[in-house]
Amino acid sequence: MSKRRVLFVASTGGHLKELMQLEKMFSNYDYFIITEKTKSNLPLKDKYKEKLYFLMYGTKDHRFSYPFRLLYNCFLSLFFYFKIHPDYIITTGVHTAGPICCLGKIFGTRIIYIETFANISTKTVTGKLLYPIADKFIVQWESLKRLYPDATYGGWIF
Repeated sequence: MSKRRVLFVASTGGHLKELMQLEKMFSNYDYFIITEKTKSNLPLKDKYKEKLYFLMYGTKDHRFSYPFRLLYNCFLSLFFYFKIHPDYIITTGVHTAGPICCLGKIFGTRIIYIETFANISTKTVTGKLLYPIADKFIVQWESLKRLYPDATYGGWIF
């Protein structure tokens, strides 16, 4: 029996650090990782080689170019999605995760979203977007269960 194809997606920084806490799981799957291309993430290519793909880095701080970066990443996400064709997408979020999770949902991929450890009492923008479409929505703080009543409390991944 072949292994399930699992795509792990996160923006750079803390979201990626959280996602990489799941690294012990990678060998159980035919896994792939998508994150943003930054100087700090380039060394990941040495370790993960053809299992790692990059999107263009861009935050809302890139005020004028952000819409174009987001659009470019949407097309790149479409390309990566059909290249990988995952059974599951697991993400800790932010803007790189939204487009590929929406694509995945349209094409029947199961979505597992882990709300960031950084939010204890408020919803994130990505959490608001993905909560209605996630097959499994996991929070790391019990206090978030009141904001996301159908979520699963999973505890901290750190």
